[in-house]
Amino acid sequence: MMSSTAQSPGQQMMTLNPGIKLVVTGDDFGYCPRRDRGIVECFNAGAITNVSLLVNGSNAACAADLARRYNIPIGLHANLSEGIPVCRELHQNSTLVNAQGVFLGKMGIRKALAQGLLRMSEVRQELSAQVKLFCELTGQKPQHTDGHQHIHVLPKIREEFAEVLKEHGIPYTRVPVEVGLHRCSWVKEQLLEFYRGVEEDALNSVEIFRSHGIRWPDVYIGLSTMGENMTIKNIQRALDYSFQSLHNCRTQQNSVHSPSSRSPKSIELMTHPGYPSVSSEGGCGEGPDDFSQSWERLHEMKVLKDPLLHSYYSERGIHLCAFRDL
Repeated sequence: MMSSTAQSPGQQMMTLNPGIKLVVTGDDFGYCPRRDRGIVECFNAGAITNVSLLVNGSNAACAADLARRYNIPIGLHANLSEGIPVCRELHQNSTLVNAQGVFLGKMGIRKALAQGLLRMSEVRQELSAQVKLFCELTGQKPQHTDGHQHIHVLPKIREEFAEVLKEHGIPYTRVPVEVGLHRCSWVKEQLLEFYRGVEEDALNSVEIFRSHGIRWPDVYIGLSTMGENMTIKNIQRALDYSFQSLHNCRTQQNSVHSPSSRSPKSIELMTHPGYPSVSSEGGCGEGPDDFSQSWERLHEMKVLKDPLLHSYYSERGIHLCAFRDL
C-alpha cells in the first residue's frame, strides 16, 4: 500500500521535470457564432490559451475580430477536408473537391490520396491561399498552423504543408502522437483505429517538419480526451503519461520531440469546446456537421473550466501558455 507521503508516478515526474508549459488549443475557431462564443468564454476563463482559425469557416471574419478584441493568440487550422476551398480557382475541376465543389471529407481525402488522385500543386495552392486569407483577416501571420482532421500529416500533403510554413515563416505546428494512447481503454476501437493511422502519419512527418525548421511542443495530447472522453481524470492520466515520456528519454516517443526542445518542457492539449452549433448556422460552406452540433462541445467547455482541473495544474507545477510563449 502506498503511504500518505508517497508520490504518484505523475508527481515523481513533475519533481524531475519542474515548470511544464501547457498549450491548450481551441480548434475550429470561426466555424459558427455559437462555437466561437464558447471558445472565447473558455479563453477568458483561462481554460484555453490559444485558438486555431478555420479561414473557410462561415464565421471566420467575426472570429478574427473576437481574437483582436480579447487579445487571443491565434493560429491557422488548415483545412482540406471540410467545406469549400478558399481559392476560387479550385471550386471546380479540382482534385480536392467533389462534383458539388466541396472538399472530399475526412475519410474521402484519405481515400483519394491513397488512390493517387490528388494533385499536390492544388494542395499547395489552397494552403497558400488559406495563409494569405488568415493574414488578411487577422492582420498577422499565424503563430502556429495545424491541420483540421489532421490533414497536415498525410503522405505527400505533409511535404507541401512544410514548404508553405517555411515560405511564410510560420514557426510552430502540431505532431499528433499521444503517449500512452494504447493504454486508454475508454477509447472506442473504431476511433482508436483511426488514431493509430493519424499517429503513424505524424511519426512519418517528423523528419520532414524538422528539416524545414518547423517546431512543435515536446508532447501532444488530445486524442484520448476528445468529446465524451474528456474528463479531469483522463486529462490527468494523459498528462502523467506525458511527464513519464519527458523523463524517459530512451523511449521511441522521444524521436517526436521538437528540434528546439528546451527547458521547461512543453505539452499541447488539443480541444474542441464551444456551445453546440445549430443546424441552420455555421460550417465551412455546407452547414455544420454532427461533430459541431454534438453535446460533447459543451461538455468539453465545462471540463476545461472546472476549478478542480486548474487546481491539478497548480499542484503539478503546470503553467498554461500560448505558442508565442514557448
